[in-house]
Amino acid sequence: MAKNDESKGGVFQRILDKVEIIGNKLPQPVTLFAILMGVVLLLSWIFSGVSVLRPGTGADTGVEAEYIVVENLLTKEGVQRIFTNLVEVFATFPPLGLVLVVMLGIGVAEHTGMISVALRVFVSKVPKYLITFSIVVAGMVSSVAADAGYVVLIPMGAALFLGMGRHPLAGIAAAFAGVSGGFGANFLPTGLDPMIAAFTEPAANIIDPEYTVNPLSNYYLMAASVPLVGLAGTYITEKIVVPRLGEYRPDGDLAIEDANNDVKPHERKALKWSLISILFVVALVAIAVVPAEGLLRGEYDPVTGANSFRPFYDSLVPIMFIIFFTGGLVYGIVSKTIKSDKDVSDMTAKSMSTMGLYIVIAFVAAQFVAYFNWSNLGSILAVKGSDGLEAIGFTGIPLLVAFIIIASFVNLIMGSASAKWALLAPIFVPMLMLMGYSPELTQAAYRIGDSYSNILTPLLPYFPLVIVFAQKYDKTAGIGTLIAMMLPYAVAFMLARIPMFVIWIMLGIPLGIEGPIEYPSERGAVQPEEVLLEETYVSKEQLADNTLYIESF
Repeated sequence: MAKNDESKGGVFQRILDKVEIIGNKLPQPVTLFAILMGVVLLLSWIFSGVSVLRPGTGADTGVEAEYIVVENLLTKEGVQRIFTNLVEVFATFPPLGLVLVVMLGIGVAEHTGMISVALRVFVSKVPKYLITFSIVVAGMVSSVAADAGYVVLIPMGAALFLGMGRHPLAGIAAAFAGVSGGFGANFLPTGLDPMIAAFTEPAANIIDPEYTVNPLSNYYLMAASVPLVGLAGTYITEKIVVPRLGEYRPDGDLAIEDANNDVKPHERKALKWSLISILFVVALVAIAVVPAEGLLRGEYDPVTGANSFRPFYDSLVPIMFIIFFTGGLVYGIVSKTIKSDKDVSDMTAKSMSTMGLYIVIAFVAAQFVAYFNWSNLGSILAVKGSDGLEAIGFTGIPLLVAFIIIASFVNLIMGSASAKWALLAPIFVPMLMLMGYSPELTQAAYRIGDSYSNILTPLLPYFPLVIVFAQKYDKTAGIGTLIAMMLPYAVAFMLARIPMFVIWIMLGIPLGIEGPIEYPSERGAVQPEEVLLEETYVSKEQLADNTLYIESF
C-alpha cells in the first residue's frame, strides 16, 4: 500500500506501520479463522469443566444457583453437534443473508450507473471539507438500518473518496469508523435501545423489583455523542489516515473518476425519476410504520406505550433491498442501461460474483463463532474479568470508567452486544445501584465500551467483509492494514467519549427520557435497604438466556 514518506517521521505513524506489518503477517482471514477453530476446540478440551456462577443467580439473589461451564467440544456429543449443525450454522450466520440480500439490490443500482451518478452529484453539491464528517455521521445514523451500513455505506465511502481523487481506503476507514466505532451514538432511536433495556431492567429488579427502564433512557447522551464522534473521526481521517495512505495509484482497470464532470442531461433525468421512485417506496414504508395498526407494527408494548416497532426493525434489510433495486431499475430503464429483463439478471449475478471470497470467509467465520459460543469460553472470560474489576475496589466514577474499558476488552472476544450485556448487567447494575448510580447510567457506560473497540477485532462478523472491500482497491490489504488504519479512530473515540461521559455525570444532565444518573431517583424507586433480596425473583430466562435478541455487534 502506498504511503506518504512523511509517515516515517512520527512515532505514532511508525507504530501503525509496525502494527500493519505484524498484522499482515497473520494468515489470510480464511486460514486464520480455521486456525482459531482448532484453538477453540483445543481450549474447550483443556478447560473442560471449569465453571463460574452465572451472574444474577445464587443464594444472595433468591434465584437458584446456575453455573456457566466450559463445554468440551471434542467429546462424542460435541463432535456430533459440530457435524450436524455445520450447514445450519453457515446458512444462519447473521451477516451472510444480510450482505447477500442487500448486495442484490445494490448490484442493480451500481451496474446501471445510478450510484456513480448520485455520488458525483453529491460531491458537486456538498463542500469537500464536510464530506468526511458527513460519511462518519452517516455511519452512526446507519445503525437505524441494523447492519446495513456495513454493506451500503462502507463501499460508498470508498467510491466517494475515489471520485474526489483521494485514497479510497481512507473513505472505507471513515465509514467503518462511523458505522462500527461510533456504534450506539445516533440522532434516531434504533432497535438496539429496547434490546439493551430488556436486559437492564431485570438486572435492576434484583435490587428494586418495581424498577423499570425506558428504552430511550440513554437517548440524550447518545444523540449528543454524534457530533463529537463525527469531529473526532474527521480529524483522524484528515490528519492521520489520509497522510499515511498517501496518493492512490489504482491497479488494473480501476480509474479515478473526475468528480467535477458535469452530469449529462439524460443521467440527471434518470436520477430524478430514480429518486422519485425511492421516495415512493419510502412513503409506502411510512404508511406501513407510522399508523399504530400499520402493516409493519407489532403488538402493544406497555414499556413504550405504543405498538411495537419490532416488525419494522426486522424488515429493514428487505426494505433496503427494495429501495436500491427499485431506484436502480428505474434509473436503468430511463437511462437505457437496462434494455431487457436479462440485463437485470446479469447485473445481480455480477454483483454476487464479487462476493465469492466473502462467502468462503463467512463459512469458516460462522463455524468459529459457533464453536466459541458453544464452548462458553467467552462467557467465562467476561465474568472473570468483571469479578476482577469488582475485586480491585474501585467506586464511583473511577469504577464506571474502568467498567467502560473492561467492556471494550470483552468486546474483542464477544461480538454480540446483547450477549455481553446479559452477562455483565446482573453484576454491575445492582452493584452500582447500591453505590447510588442508576441502572441507566451503568447501561450508558456499557454502550460506550461496546463501541470503539469494534473496529479492532477480527471477531467482528463484518470485519472480513471490510477487508474484501479494501482489497478491491489494494490487493495487498489484509488484517494488519485494516487494524492499523482503525487503531487511531479507536483511541480518539475512547478519548472523546469517556471524558464526555464523566463531564455529563458531573453536570447531572439526564441521560435520556426518564434517564436519571442517581439511584434512588425522582422516579420513586425504593431504597436498597428496603428490598428483601430473598423475596426477589427474576426468571432464569430473563437473566440466563444469552441467545435472546442476539445481533452482530
